[in-house]
Amino acid sequence: MQEREKGTWKSMAEATQHDFDIVGEWEQEYNAGLVDRLFDQLRMLDEVWTPYPINRYQHSLQSASRAYNDGADEETVVAALLHDIGDVIAPYNHGEVAAAILKPYVSEKTYWIVKHHCVFQGYYYNHYLGGDRLAREKYQHNPYYEDCKYFCHNYDQNAFDESYPSKSLSFFEPMVRRLFARQTGHLELNEYRHDAT
Repeated sequence: MQEREKGTWKSMAEATQHDFDIVGEWEQEYNAGLVDRLFDQLRMLDEVWTPYPINRYQHSLQSASRAYNDGADEETVVAALLHDIGDVIAPYNHGEVAAAILKPYVSEKTYWIVKHHCVFQGYYYNHYLGGDRLAREKYQHNPYYEDCKYFCHNYDQNAFDESYPSKSLSFFEPMVRRLFARQTGHLELNEYRHDAT
């Protein structure tokens, strides 16, 4: 690998425009590989054994396939594909992790749905684990409440069918690349295009 120029600062406060030109060029090249890294992360859900009827990778493909077959917009299809991507590193708050990854690229509605899908999904199983299946009701006045219910009911809780004809990751790849091409850099990143909580 060719040796490249590095910044010379010891703290950001003393960095120069030239230093950040170097950083910006490197970041642009590095960030171009983001989708490939996300796919690697998604493939980590392709466990050999799982107690679920299908593994989480197959679940993700099926979730996205169900959204696609339902006529959902491309952003929703990609959200369905990536909604559980945080499971590998954050099993107890994976929705927040997946939402944070998607936030610079999606609408406030899609961000909110992915962030809260775990609570809404709990409607289908919390009572078996000693939890409150109606925990989602605390969000009933949120404008995206019904959208999140729909997402979980139609694309998440029912996406464990071994016989469902799911599409492949390569089918969804162009959609993911288009979505992640939307982000334009640090100025937009700092604002996340919206201030959703």
